[in-house]
This record gives sequence, structure tokens and C-alpha cells, in this order.
Amino acid sequence: MTDLLQELFSLQASLNDRIFAKRGLRGSDGRILSADGLARAAGGGDVAPGSDVSVWLSNYLRALQEEGRELSEEIPWKWWSKESLDMEAIRVEIVDMLHFWLSLALAAGLDAKETHRLYLLKNRVNLDRQESGYDASAKTGRDDLHVR
Repeated sequence: MTDLLQELFSLQASLNDRIFAKRGLRGSDGRILSADGLARAAGGGDVAPGSDVSVWLSNYLRALQEEGRELSEEIPWKWWSKESLDMEAIRVEIVDMLHFWLSLALAAGLDAKETHRLYLLKNRVNLDRQESGYDASAKTGRDDLHVR
């Protein structure tokens, strides 16, 4: 059985590599960028402001935010209006967001397995918060996942 999340990560890495090569996008070392190279740099601690990892995290986040804005434009908010939802356009924008979310995850050094692991941890935290009457003042950030 195919691991669907792993397949999405692999397809996105291939697409990003194709775009890097086609556009001649180079890293600070002068070589054509690659999804794997960004992930290695993120895992190796080469994450200073201005580093390739920092630049591409920013690029992908900006693109993700723009796709979120485009999704927002597809969702009518005027409850008094007779507009209707264009679910096909909404779904396309959500998938566009997924493309950039995957690119962002890859640039941060995440793969399908680590994303799954962190999701399960964070999901447990969120469930526990709902059971215990979560208060935002108790939020601890990365400590709530007990990572690294």
C-alpha cells in the first residue's frame, strides 16, 4: 500500500527540484538548489538569517500566505448576499496551499515520517488541552511537544 503522505512529500521535492533547475536558482554555495540540500542544511544547523534555509522558508511562507489570501477571496463573507461558494475553486486554492505547505516543511527539514510523529504529539497535546480547559496563558510553545 502506498504511503500517501510520503508520496506527496516526494512529488513536491521533485517539483521543487525541477523549478530550481529550470529557473537556475542557486544557493549561497553557487550550486543549483535542491529540496534535499535545503533539508540537510536545516538539519545541520545552517539556519542563520540570510541562509538558504531562511530565505526559502520565507519564500514558501509568503507563497502559502498568498494562497491563503486567494482562498479567502473565494469564500464570500457577506451573509446577507446571495453569493454561493465555488467549491471547485476553493478546493484548488487548498491544494495550492498544500503545495507550499509541503515546500515549507521540506525546507524546514521535515519528511513524512517526522511530520506524522510531530502531528501525533501535537494532536495529543491539543486533545489534552481540550480536556483540561485550555487557557492560552499555559501555552509553552515547542516544549509542549517534548521535542529535541
